[in-house]
Amino acid sequence: MLNWTNFLSQLFNGLVLGALLALISSGLTIIYGTLGVLNLAHGAMFMLGGYAGYVAFQATGSFLVAVIAATLFMLVFGVLLERLIIRYFYDRPDEDQLLVTFGLSICIVETIRYFFSSMTKMVPPPSIFSGITSFGGVMFPTYRLALIGIVAVGLLALYLILYRTRLGLIVRAGIEDAVMVDSLGINVYRVFMVVFGIGAMAAGFAGIVNAPVVSLTPGMGETILVQTFVVVVIGGVGSFPGAVLGGLIAGEIISITSMINPAYSYIMLFAAMTLVLVLRPRGLFGKKGRE
Repeated sequence: MLNWTNFLSQLFNGLVLGALLALISSGLTIIYGTLGVLNLAHGAMFMLGGYAGYVAFQATGSFLVAVIAATLFMLVFGVLLERLIIRYFYDRPDEDQLLVTFGLSICIVETIRYFFSSMTKMVPPPSIFSGITSFGGVMFPTYRLALIGIVAVGLLALYLILYRTRLGLIVRAGIEDAVMVDSLGINVYRVFMVVFGIGAMAAGFAGIVNAPVVSLTPGMGETILVQTFVVVVIGGVGSFPGAVLGGLIAGEIISITSMINPAYSYIMLFAAMTLVLVLRPRGLFGKKGRE
């Protein structure tokens, strides 16, 4: 039923989903923009971060510890994955990169399914954010309100890294011209390692903070991966502002369309992506650089 209350509720849900997609997409777009690797394992990393946080929560009972543990675990996991596997595929054909990251995704998912089964796992929100909050005459879960702020903090941290540090300067230069960065004497492969770790960390952070909203399952990364790629295309490859804006746009499209007819939510999302590609082939904030 269409009414003002439902519209506000879906608008808010779209904002929550959009903020989450922005956070995940920022990691993916940084990885692809800098390394040129189309990481099909990014959705699995999102899922793995949720499960890492779940293990930490079961051991400590603290949601804050779970978030910190999951974030650090995914940073280390991303660095190791880049050092052990991904680094050998930078100069390989695109299809090789797709195949290896797709294979890694399957391995991660099946490993989690082996140890945790396919049954859903729950991570409750912290007690301070439990319950319901009335906002504008509409009732919202308190944690969902808090999640917007949590994700905003995560995006702000990524922004500061990218735009207020020397590493961020190198990363942004690498997105424009990795060969030039290498010719200046900068160890570009060390930067690549850190970038991949940051991208995995962003996905893992999103996975655990989203766990109180959506139950954890081994296959949860598949759907989010498709949405994330659409966000990157809409926003522009390698663009952090584009990932943020694209995530918010995608979240609202999915949420508002679902209010009318859920079957058309993905149709409208891909229609929006197609429109952007027709009008701006590089995306809303995409620049000429790594193709």
